[in-house]
Amino acid sequence: MSILIKGGRVITAADDYTGDIYVEDERISLIGESLDVQADRTIDASGKYVLPGGVDPHTHLDMPFGGTVTIDDVESGQTSAAFGGTTCHVDFIIQPQGSSFADAVEEWRGKADRKQVIDMGYHMAVTDLKEGGTLEELASLPDQGITSYKLFMAYKGALMVDDETLFKTMEVAAETGALVMVHAENGDAIDVLVKEALAAGHTEPKYHALTRPPETEGEATNRAIQLARVAGSPLYVVHVSCAESVEPIQLAREKGWNVWGETCTQYFFVDYTFLERPEFEGAKYVYTPPPRDKANQDVLWNAVRTDTLSAISTDHCAFLWDGQKTIGKDDFSKIPNGGPGLENRLQMIHEFGVRGGRISLNRMVDLLSTNPAKLFGLYPRKGTIAVGSDADIVVFDPEKRVTISAATHHSKSDYNLYEGTEVTGSPEVVLLRGNVLVEGDELVASPGVGQFVARAKFGQELRAAAAVA
Repeated sequence: MSILIKGGRVITAADDYTGDIYVEDERISLIGESLDVQADRTIDASGKYVLPGGVDPHTHLDMPFGGTVTIDDVESGQTSAAFGGTTCHVDFIIQPQGSSFADAVEEWRGKADRKQVIDMGYHMAVTDLKEGGTLEELASLPDQGITSYKLFMAYKGALMVDDETLFKTMEVAAETGALVMVHAENGDAIDVLVKEALAAGHTEPKYHALTRPPETEGEATNRAIQLARVAGSPLYVVHVSCAESVEPIQLAREKGWNVWGETCTQYFFVDYTFLERPEFEGAKYVYTPPPRDKANQDVLWNAVRTDTLSAISTDHCAFLWDGQKTIGKDDFSKIPNGGPGLENRLQMIHEFGVRGGRISLNRMVDLLSTNPAKLFGLYPRKGTIAVGSDADIVVFDPEKRVTISAATHHSKSDYNLYEGTEVTGSPEVVLLRGNVLVEGDELVASPGVGQFVARAKFGQELRAAAAVA
């Protein structure tokens, strides 16, 4: 189907103009003013923003963790994404202990089979280079379009790797054109603090944060940066939550090192006091790194404004409060770590970032779409509105008023981190490769329209971005 989107305010990371967009064969074919073309369907975007579809580089769908499995599978998670204006995401394959990388890829691809609502790629989370995958097998993944390796420096006894595994993976990344991602916390120190807290009888959700102080995040961030320098590997630090982690990233970027960082929507809005809510409600906000002191929120807004941090993800890792989070009712260390958020990223950042005067519309697009696409080998196919790019397009009504609630979101989670928050501005029509996904409050497309996207090796997309600019 050919589609003509007329008269919208087209906003990319670099541009802001009123024009028409003509879509055919799943791609953007023409952009201009008052285009005189015939289309199967015309969408009147007058008074609306026309944005590139969001790219979320950090999600966890259908993932086993903490003795349970995230409540959102590929279909429900991607449906949430579509309603929130996200048309592509990169999910994490978690290598099971003792498993080869090939087996892990096959398992995760099976989870998505015929369920995809939007496009997706994969990161490989490396957990075992001794009894499971080999360095040679790891090195083959970028040729399969899986061009990023994730390592956990936390969750001792579960996902955490030692520095030898971290460093060897960095060396492979330097050789193969992959990007190394780290969950940066000092897992050994945290393990000691958790055991001490439990021994003292401290079981409430707030101790999740008190046993993971910001210094443990700052130390691990700096350690990863220095090891990446030795290995010659590019580094991307995920879910940065505090000044202690922002500072070493800022220093590295000032020095021109190949270091990037992201934060997540929730860290701008949820602070430590949420964990102190009574009747175990604090468990809703148990994710890692934990909610920090409120003073960090201004630090993070400044970091994304100045490009110290280059992307905002969701780290969508949704559980039920009643039935899953309650596993840790009597032991905070057993509360499944994670929260929902895929659906509300654009709404929240537009309301409190753009309308709040903290960032521009162009910077919002950069953080939610263009930079993630560039860093993760998707640009210029994804992440912008340009002739030849995939027609992943969001017609966004900047005046639509919405009250965010679990009662109306599309995640299977029984709570929402932003419950009751009123925002002005929300997606009206969402297109994936020219297919209408969402129209108003209705999911138009059927599961199966989404595709696996093989991503370019690290650096190729950055060169492509420079050529387009």
